[in-house]
Order: sequence, then structure tokens, then C-alpha cells
Amino acid sequence: MSDLITKAVEALNEKMEGGFDAGVAKFVIEGEGAIVVDSDGARASDDEADVTLTADLETFQGMIEGDVNPTAAFMQGKLSVDGDMGLAMQLGSVLA
Repeated sequence: MSDLITKAVEALNEKMEGGFDAGVAKFVIEGEGAIVVDSDGARASDDEADVTLTADLETFQGMIEGDVNPTAAFMQGKLSVDGDMGLAMQLGSVLA
């Protein structure tokens, strides 16, 4: 597991404080790996998920740091969503 994925998992766990109870979501960071978020919190994994959000490293970091609005990233084509769009919206509000 890369240092980047490890740091991203830590940042997501801090942001969500205890997990994401709405379902299972996966972030795919292009060229780096994948992170799954569920009621147990965030972890490095490529498990099946209800929704998969794919972005490049810069966009992902911006969303985690609060500099990039997930909805705006989606509208600009910087974030793709595959699966449950409602779940993606809930996750976006947790990250904001």
C-alpha cells in the first residue's frame, strides 16, 4: 500500500469520525489505488461497493482538504460516479 493511500485513509477516518452508515462507497484514485468507506470507516481496499467515485490525485486531495467541492468536480468531469448517485451525494456532504 502506498504512503498516499495510507494518508488518505487516515484523513478520511478523521473527517468521518466513525464511519459512513449510508452504505459502501469506493474511491478510486487514478494511478494510486482504491479506498473503501463504510460503517467501519475507511480502509485501503478494492472491495465491491454500492457506488464508486473515480478521480485523479489532485481532485481527490482537493475534496479531502475541502478545497474542491465534490458536486462541482462531478459537473466539471473531474469526478466520475458509477452506481448509487444518492449515496454519492450523501458522501459528498460528509466530505464538505
